[in-house]
Amino acid sequence: MRGSRHAATDRARVRVRARVLEAFVVAAAAAAGIVVGGTLVAFAVARKAVTPATRRIADTEVLAIDRSAQTITLRRTLDTVLPGRYGLFVNGAREYLKLGAVLSSSGDAVTRKLLTHVGPAERIGRAASFSGWYFSHADELHLPYQEVAVPSPVGPCPAWLFPAGRGSAETWAIAVHGRGTTRSEVLRAVPVFRAAGLTTLAVSYRNDGQAPRSDSGRYGLGATEWRDVEAAIAYARAHGARRIVLMGWSMGGAIVLQTILRTEHADAVAGLILDSPVVDWRLVLGFQARELRVPSPVTHIALRQLTMPSWSRVVRSGDAISLDDLDIVSHADELAHPILLLHSDDDGFVPSEASHGLAEARPDLVELVSYSEARHTKLWNYDEERWEGSIRSWLGERGLAAPVV
Repeated sequence: MRGSRHAATDRARVRVRARVLEAFVVAAAAAAGIVVGGTLVAFAVARKAVTPATRRIADTEVLAIDRSAQTITLRRTLDTVLPGRYGLFVNGAREYLKLGAVLSSSGDAVTRKLLTHVGPAERIGRAASFSGWYFSHADELHLPYQEVAVPSPVGPCPAWLFPAGRGSAETWAIAVHGRGTTRSEVLRAVPVFRAAGLTTLAVSYRNDGQAPRSDSGRYGLGATEWRDVEAAIAYARAHGARRIVLMGWSMGGAIVLQTILRTEHADAVAGLILDSPVVDWRLVLGFQARELRVPSPVTHIALRQLTMPSWSRVVRSGDAISLDDLDIVSHADELAHPILLLHSDDDGFVPSEASHGLAEARPDLVELVSYSEARHTKLWNYDEERWEGSIRSWLGERGLAAPVV
C-alpha cells in the first residue's frame, strides 16, 4: 500500500516536471521567436534605408479630373494642400502632371489647377505621388544647357551643365539631389544661380538610377556618394571653375556635408547651400521608424546592423556605415565654409532638430532660414520668392554673385 502511494507520488512529480519543462521550452521558443522576428524586422528597416527606390510610393489619390475646367481633385494630405506649384506622378497614360494653385479644399479632398493639359482621351490612374520637383527635365527651363558626363570612381555620371547667363563663369554651383530622386529635383535652383552669374552643374551619383551602379548597389547615406560629388568638383575645376558652391537637397545635403569634410578640393569650395538636409542620420531613421510604429528596440538593432561590419555586408553588401561620421553636429568644429541652411520645422520626413543644432553649434558659419509649414524639400514651391531671395542675398553678401548690370 505504502509502495503504491510512493509510486503515485513519483509519477505526479514526473508529470509536474514534464509540464514545467514543457512550459520552459514553450517560453524559450516564444522568446527566440521574438528575438528572431525583431531581428528580421530590424533587417528589413536597415535594408530599406540603403536600398534605392525602384518606383514612387503613392502618397495621395486622384479623386476626379475636370477636363473642361482643367482641374484635378486629390485626396487631401499635409502636402497636397500646400500653396504654390508642384508636380504629380501618376499611374496611367500620363506619367507627370504640373499642378498650380489650390482652388478649393474640403475635409478629405483638395482641388488644384492643372498646369499640364489633360485631353479628353487621356487616362489618369488613381494612385499618385505629390512632388516638389515641378520641372521634370532640363528642356522645361528653356535655358541653354549641355548633356555632359562626369568621370567618377564608378564610371561616367550624367549631368546637365547650364552655362552662366552673365559674369565671368568662374563661379559654379554643383547641385546634388536627394534619396530616391534624380537630378530633375535640383532644376528649381538653376534660374536663380544663372541670374546670379553662376554656371550650374546638376549631377547624378552612384545607384540613383542614372549614374552607374556601385558594387554594392546600395546607398551609403553620403559615406560613399561624396566621391562622385568630388569628381564633379574636379570636373568643374578642369572646365574653368575657380569658386564652387555646393548645394544639396535632403540626402544630397548629407552627401555635400561629407564632401566638404573629406574632399581634397576644399580650397575651391566657397560655401554650401542645404535644403531640408540630413544632418544626422540617427535622428532621421529614428523619426521614420516611429512614423512606421517600429518599436524602439527594433530601431536600435537596425541602426546597429548598418554600423557593424558583419551585419552591414548582409544589409547592403558593402562596408559598414559610421553613423558617428554622418552626425555633422558632433563634427561641427571641423567645418570651415559658410553654410546657408533652409529647413521647415514641419518637414515630415527629415526632422529639423539637427539643422537647428548645427546652426547653434556654428553660428559663425551657418545662416538658418526656417519655415513652419513648407514640408520636405518643397520650400521653393511653397514660397518661391523667399527661397530665391534667401539664396540671392547669401550669394551677394559673400561676393559670389556677378554684379547686376
